[in-house]
Amino acid sequence: MADKRDYYEVLGVDRNADDSTIKKAYRNLAKKYHPDMNPGDKDAEKKFKEASEAYAVLSDADKKRQYDQFGHAAFEGGAGAGGFDFSGADFGDIFGDIFGDIFGGGGRRRANNGPMKGANVRTSVRVSFEEAVFGCDKELTLNLKDTCGKCKGTGAKPGTSPITCTKCGGKGQVVYTQQSLFGMVRNVQTCPECSGTGKVVKEKCSDCYGTGYIQRKRTIQVSVPAGIDNGQSIRIRDKGEPGINGGPRGDLLVEVLVSRHPIFQRQDYNIYSNAPISFAVAALGGEVRISTVDGDVLYDVKPGTQTDTKVRLKGKGVPSLRNSQVRGDHYVTLIVQVPERLNEEQKELLRQFDAATGDTLKRSADANKSEKHERKKGFGEKVGEKVKEMFEK
Repeated sequence: MADKRDYYEVLGVDRNADDSTIKKAYRNLAKKYHPDMNPGDKDAEKKFKEASEAYAVLSDADKKRQYDQFGHAAFEGGAGAGGFDFSGADFGDIFGDIFGDIFGGGGRRRANNGPMKGANVRTSVRVSFEEAVFGCDKELTLNLKDTCGKCKGTGAKPGTSPITCTKCGGKGQVVYTQQSLFGMVRNVQTCPECSGTGKVVKEKCSDCYGTGYIQRKRTIQVSVPAGIDNGQSIRIRDKGEPGINGGPRGDLLVEVLVSRHPIFQRQDYNIYSNAPISFAVAALGGEVRISTVDGDVLYDVKPGTQTDTKVRLKGKGVPSLRNSQVRGDHYVTLIVQVPERLNEEQKELLRQFDAATGDTLKRSADANKSEKHERKKGFGEKVGEKVKEMFEK
């Protein structure tokens, strides 16, 4: 036993560590080195067995006391992996927590035949862009479970009652022992006979066929709050599946699907859109009508406004979910519209305007003519010009 590492060193804890510290240290090592997480890694398997052996001793008060007094010599001649007997160790809760019940269940996921809350029900509702902004009421028709009126939810034929499950004794759980990589391990599983309820129905109700529930079509009123965004959900309490063994009903979770708007786009609580303005309004200034979720508003465009100018309409965005009195803003991009079809009179007026403001049409025509002339020059002429420039210098 002289070659064995100290158990406290293996787990990386102090000799005065309490039970929770020891358990936490082992949980971390088990998750890191478990063979299922490291397939084919012999070194990881060795470290996993070493950590399991250390935990089996240090988590047991009697074995820990013996180890603290005599060291590894206290367990010489033992059986099991590495010469140690694991038969008294219970790793079920740890592996249930870490690996989702690798060994068949345990820990936080063990069955419970006490009152349990019913399952949540998920559905969706579609609303328009404006309905999401200002809120609305919707009706949903769903098939939901209700307690069977004939058997009052017991699942048993009237005049009879469910009996205690003989397999688990009414506990809803059964304990199995099985051989693992590090010896015998006890595992707690949901009883397969009663599905964890602790009761078995021998004579089933003819209305619900022993389930205790029947499906009913119900109309649910959904209040969609102002400001909700696409993909967010509304929770309606106690409108889900019935509880188990007298537990409360689950909740109804309604996902809100917001339809696209033809001109508005939303980001957080702000709205974005484009607004066309004429060349004359952009140049001279004037009012432009802009569509918002509150209706059309008039905006005073400043003279000389360029295309893609962004303006802010304060408080014309989406209300906050937390406070409907607080709203985002509406940002509008002004797009200068260039007329596509002009008659001769309009064209002439534009030429006169251009001539009075810099004659850009003539300069553009001259530049275009010069470029064409350069392209027509012969190779020899261009070489001659270059030579002449060299001698002049």
